[in-house]
Amino acid sequence: MTDNAHLARETDATAIRALLEESRAAWNHGDGPAYGRCFTHDATDVTFAGTVYRGGSEIGRAHQALFDGFLKGTELTVEINDIRFYGADTAVVTTCGDVGKRRPKRLGKLATYTVVRESDGRWRIAAVQKTQRRRLMEAVSFRLQPATRPASH
Repeated sequence: MTDNAHLARETDATAIRALLEESRAAWNHGDGPAYGRCFTHDATDVTFAGTVYRGGSEIGRAHQALFDGFLKGTELTVEINDIRFYGADTAVVTTCGDVGKRRPKRLGKLATYTVVRESDGRWRIAAVQKTQRRRLMEAVSFRLQPATRPASH
């Protein structure tokens, strides 16, 4: 990779980190419309509960109802594990995180984001899939079937 290409990639990674920070800040402020603006117009959000929302407007609207209800006053914690680029305008971001009234001691949820650079030059979330990490199930699986352990463990 040339120095210019490396610099562009670092600039894009910084912008993607800022996007996820923007979404986290919108969540923490209970601002559904701002949260929805972090997504593309045709985005897909598969929630931890398995609900599928489509499009930034719907994602923002639904999350505002959640922020006004049982997610009121919650904070989203997100730590980026990896950013992998697939061409100049697409990246897959894996994260660990959680939601609660305060920062949890252990981050128990995983999310995979597909982010894209749109025609206005801004990075936005095109898709996100969230799941609960089941550490006990992992441990049993790894013990009984060691070949299932990922190389990163």
